[in-house]
Amino acid sequence: MGTMTYDSRITAELDDRTLGHLQVVIWSKLRRGEHFAFTWVEETEQQRRTSVWCSPTIPMVFQFDAAEPPELNPRWLEVLTKAANSAGGLRLVPEPEAPK
Repeated sequence: MGTMTYDSRITAELDDRTLGHLQVVIWSKLRRGEHFAFTWVEETEQQRRTSVWCSPTIPMVFQFDAAEPPELNPRWLEVLTKAANSAGGLRLVPEPEAPK
């Protein structure tokens, strides 16, 4: 289970595979100077939803349990990027089957 920390105050615990895909999408947008919303639901008893505004000026830290990065699914990166570019912003969606 890895951790994403937003602005040194908000944290989200996500599995390393999910976090690896999010890191690629988020950093790609921030590298281009793009701003966007990111919303996730914590899988706890309360199912708490958190939304943050991502901007190149707000620090984000990605910490992974595993030393090696996960193998990335190009289809999932595409779906996450499309969500990040939408009016609703980036949301976690289930991983689609990888292209063969």
